Parts: sequence; structure tokens; C-alpha cells
Amino acid sequence: MPRRPRRRGRTTLLIAAAAVLGVVAGTCTGFVVQANRAPDKLPSLSQATLTQAKGPAPEPLSAAEDYRVKTDGDLRKLLLKRPSGAWDAGYGVGVDGWMDLAEYAETFERPADAFSDLVASEFRRAAVANWREGSSLFVEVRLVQFRQEDELVTASDSEDAYSWAEEKSDTDSWPIAGTGDGMAYVHNSPDREAGYTDVYNAEAHAWRGDVEMDIWVSSAKPVPKKKIMDLAERQMERL
Repeated sequence: MPRRPRRRGRTTLLIAAAAVLGVVAGTCTGFVVQANRAPDKLPSLSQATLTQAKGPAPEPLSAAEDYRVKTDGDLRKLLLKRPSGAWDAGYGVGVDGWMDLAEYAETFERPADAFSDLVASEFRRAAVANWREGSSLFVEVRLVQFRQEDELVTASDSEDAYSWAEEKSDTDSWPIAGTGDGMAYVHNSPDREAGYTDVYNAEAHAWRGDVEMDIWVSSAKPVPKKKIMDLAERQMERL
């Protein structure tokens, strides 16, 4: 399966003045793909009779133990809260904490391709929070949820994110404790666009169940390892 296009933090797009293009084309492509796709075959209504298990049923999980109780509710409540002393980021992301499919696709380098891929991957919803710390450090946190009826999308999507991050030269990486394969990255060389401010970036990606976590930190100065690791670990604890 080909990799999904490289995604980036919205702050990087703004500070480096990378143009966001292809949303309308992406929307049209997405609907064309859906319209031309053959309908899925429905399962037979006739099913084999299952043997009834004997004995008492297991106790249902409590709300604290049942992961789906959390993730089927208001996903925004699982986002990290803006820390004390942080400022509004000064740029809009989403509407009331939600990022729709078209806006999420805009955060990829090839929005039209990403839109089609996200439709095929059964994108469900994305919650987002962002803020500014000090004069030049920006944080954006996304929780992206997929329906996952046919495949474990979050795992393969995270693997794509890892591989893209690792391709950047002069990058350090560390595993995120308690996540299995989650990773955090600090890119030590700035992104440079002619005529614009250099931007240093860090990112973290991990998944749990049907929710994928993406964190982006952008700054005019190199981002410390402690910063991205702390954000990633605390966000995954909330999941």
C-alpha cells in the first residue's frame, strides 16, 4: 500500500508561507472516487446458529476501563489542555475544536491525493487544539479517528508518519513510553523558505485503537527533546 502524502503542522505552513492548494480539486476527486466505486456486497441474512455459551456473562467494563466509552464521546475532551500562561496561537484551526475532512487534507503536501486516500480509509473525525508559548513557539495537537471497519488504518498511517519524519536529515528520534511503537522527532535543521523566517520543527506520532495522535511544535529556535516528549507522553496518557 503506497504511503499517504507527507503531512505537516499548520504553523509550519503559515510561517514558511507554504501555499495550501488543491482543496476544491480534492473534494471533487473524493466524490468521483465514491461515485465510481462498485457497491460493497452485503452479508447474507442467513447465518449459522451459534451455540449459546453456558455460565454467567462476564461483568461489563466500567467507563474507566472501556476505551470506546472515551473515544466514542466528545473527542475534544481528550485533547491536551492549553497550559497556564500560553497564548492563543493567532491563527485559526478547525471550527470549535473540530477539523473536517477537507481542512485535514489541507495539512498534507498533496491535499487532493490525501483527500481521496482519507475517504478510502474511512476518515471519521479529527479534533484539534493549538496555542503559542512565549513569542515564537507554537504547538498543534490533533486526534484523528477512523472507522476501521476493514483494516487497522491508524497503525499503517502512523508508520507512514514515522517513515516521512525519519527521511528528514539531521533528525533525532525517541520512542514514546507506553505506546508500543509511537515516536517523537526533533528536526535539528530549520525549514528554510527564501525571504521568510527559518522554522525549527518537532513532531510526535502514535496511535491507540481507532485514534491517531499527531503533535507538531514549531519555533524560531531549536525545539528541545524534553518539550516534544512531554507533550506526547501526556497526550497519550489522556487516551
